[in-house]
Amino acid sequence: MARSRSVAGQMFLLQLLIILLLVVAAVVTLVLQARSDRFQAARDRSLAAAQTFAHSPGLVETLRGPDPSKVLQPLTEAARKEAGVDFIVVTDRNGVRYTHPRPELIGKQFIGTIAPSQAGHVTIESVHGPLGEEVQAVVPVEDDHANVVGLVSSGLKVSSVSSAVDRQLPLVLAAGGAALALATGGAALVSRRLRRQTHGLGPSEMTRMYEHHDAVLHAVREGVVIVGGDGRVLLANDEARRLLDLPPDVEGRPVTGLGLDPRMAELLASRRVANDEVLPVGDRLLAVNNRPTDRRGGPPGSVATLRDSTELRALAGRAEAARERLKLLYDASVAIGTTLDVQRTAEELTQVASPRFTDYATVDLAEPVLRGDEPRVLGAGAEAPELRRVALSGARDDHPLYRAGEVHRFAAPTPQATGFVSGKAILVPDLAASAGWRTQDVERTQEILDYGFHSLITVPLKARGVLMGIANFWRTEGNDTFEEDDLSLAEELAARAAVCIDNARRFTREHAMAVTLQHSLLPRGLPEQNALDIAYRYLPAQAGVGGDWFDVIPLPGARVAMVVGDVVGHGLHAAATMGRLRTAVQNFSALDLPPDELLGHLDELVGRIDLESAGMDEEAPIAGATCLYAIYDPATGVCAMARAGHPLPALVRPDGSVVFPELPAGPPLGLGGLPFEAGELELAEGSSLVLYTDGLVEDRKRDIDAGLAILRDTLTHPGRTPEETCDAVISALLPARQRDDIALLVARTRLLPADRSAEWELPSDPAVVSRARSDVTQQLSDWGMDEAAFTTELILSELITNAIRHASGPVRVRLLRDRALICEVADGSSTSPHLRYAAAEDEGGRGLFLVAQLAERWGTRYTPEGKVIWAEQPLP
Repeated sequence: MARSRSVAGQMFLLQLLIILLLVVAAVVTLVLQARSDRFQAARDRSLAAAQTFAHSPGLVETLRGPDPSKVLQPLTEAARKEAGVDFIVVTDRNGVRYTHPRPELIGKQFIGTIAPSQAGHVTIESVHGPLGEEVQAVVPVEDDHANVVGLVSSGLKVSSVSSAVDRQLPLVLAAGGAALALATGGAALVSRRLRRQTHGLGPSEMTRMYEHHDAVLHAVREGVVIVGGDGRVLLANDEARRLLDLPPDVEGRPVTGLGLDPRMAELLASRRVANDEVLPVGDRLLAVNNRPTDRRGGPPGSVATLRDSTELRALAGRAEAARERLKLLYDASVAIGTTLDVQRTAEELTQVASPRFTDYATVDLAEPVLRGDEPRVLGAGAEAPELRRVALSGARDDHPLYRAGEVHRFAAPTPQATGFVSGKAILVPDLAASAGWRTQDVERTQEILDYGFHSLITVPLKARGVLMGIANFWRTEGNDTFEEDDLSLAEELAARAAVCIDNARRFTREHAMAVTLQHSLLPRGLPEQNALDIAYRYLPAQAGVGGDWFDVIPLPGARVAMVVGDVVGHGLHAAATMGRLRTAVQNFSALDLPPDELLGHLDELVGRIDLESAGMDEEAPIAGATCLYAIYDPATGVCAMARAGHPLPALVRPDGSVVFPELPAGPPLGLGGLPFEAGELELAEGSSLVLYTDGLVEDRKRDIDAGLAILRDTLTHPGRTPEETCDAVISALLPARQRDDIALLVARTRLLPADRSAEWELPSDPAVVSRARSDVTQQLSDWGMDEAAFTTELILSELITNAIRHASGPVRVRLLRDRALICEVADGSSTSPHLRYAAAEDEGGRGLFLVAQLAERWGTRYTPEGKVIWAEQPLP
């Protein structure tokens, strides 16, 4: 028998397996067919027996008789034996047996499907009955009117059918064995003949020979030429034919007769060893490797491989160019958009593109973009709007292009205008041949051509549907002309830059809105007053807006209130919160409250605002708001202050010494629970009080202690004006990258001259009113204000009379001459008078109404000893 590893042996085994499968399939088919025929015969016999018995005469009358079982049992048994079936069963219409081969089952329910037969149909099925697996037929018994009166079932056991098939199986198997033997003999004869023809080679050897031949002809990416010992070509694959331009019938022809380059023909015919020897063949440079084939007992000849180094070099150049472009795009993604400044982002685009991609790069943007707005949408046929050149980068600065900052409008035929209106990038490979480009400015375009510009790509800058401007990429002499591949790279660069420019534009718009809101909530200027010489600085953060604020509020009695506050956080919410707190402070100041009480009311207000915003997800609570409130009285030189989590103020004495007075510390606004305490300082004239927010002394690179030390050193210079002090402090403490708002308030104190105030203490006696009027008249005469004497006498008479009538203890009267004439009456009562309209029949109640009519304004403030009622009149 042939070896199984040879082709003949494997073919024999394959044929044997096929024959075996065919024989087995035939035997199985015969057996199944015989079994199927037996089952079909069993069904036919059962059906015939059941139908014959169901149509036998007198069966209907017997079923309707008194005892069908007695009559039918012997008849069904006789019919069963005669028909050769295993059972014939007669049932009533509901399937209750009248007969059965096993009498004990008579009277029990028939096993099988009877519903179709009850409807007049015949049923044939296989069931598991009392005799085992059975094939049975159920036939209805009908009377003359086609009414079903009973059922007849006949059938055979499956075992009876199978045993008949099994008896035929030996004959079938014998026939199959004989067929297998004959087929095996034939396969052996075929395999012996095949072994002689294949010389006993196995399939692996034959496959290897075929794969080698196919690889030489088709799979090798290099040209392969095999030359025999006689100098004739034995084989040349497709690549070799292409590289050497060989004829189709090259096999069998001598190498020297193919018309090859002499050096190439000599190398192929010489059988000498060559390693990557470069030889010219037409317009190609081929790297040739040549080896003899008879080194190890092979046939004489040589094999040469050819590789086109020209295409490899071009491919390497393209790969290097692709790598450079990917590197440029990566650098652009890192370098463009480092800030949220529109102009800086445009400059970053030009700096990335030039000189790595282009000689000159320019960016032109619509004016609204620079302000943070969206330019108008251009309709069909619209002209390009005026654009401002915001960035330009190039190798030299003597170019004739529009300079950065110039405003220009591109004419409709130019590529820039066409690209801007259409929103598509445009490539102009030859500027000299572009007639539309010259219509912009004939003289300038000629200068551009004379300078050496020869190629242009213009790309619109568009992001999120907003067309903002264009980017232009120019190449000059000495560099290649722009191609389609360059257009896709320019579009990618412009697309990335456009997104960053649009982000910067939207930030500019939102920042301008926030700054506008913030500035609208801050003081527009300082109020007129004589108590303090004030200067201030407010510097918003470079990114976003904050909640720092300050205020100067004139109070009655020539006093002045100063406030500095800080809402922690940035953005519109912080600015809006700052405005609400500043308004609240002004309103509370109108009540002339002491600093500690004012902060207490402000703390309650912040708490209520937090409660209102607790259920609103879009509004954050006010967290970390601080405030310092001070009231300076120039008549006494006393400054009362209270603070809520705010940094201590700095006090610069007239001699230049600087201290940070210890004031009672209070919690930030909104926390509640702890009362605020006020402290008082006696300030000499010429002292400077410096109020500030933490953004001045605290930074990420500098802690607050270091900032306070610098502030102390900066303030230790006597003789500076408040304006000079502000400049020095900002210069010394302003960080390079300001991340927080800075509010600075410098107030130099003044004292009210002694000759501008007069004070009297009166007993609680109505008789002293006339004396007080006389003293006031004399004082006004000394001040040269005789024309104000009558009005002042009426006001003081009413105020003194009310104090004597409704209060207890002595009454103090003070007259101040500042920017207005101020009359003050102090008593020991804490009850405030109320203005009301007196009826015609009332005898009193017109005093305060008279005061309100005569004075420019009036009011009440409370002191630890009682209250002070004041009234102001304009100076004559």
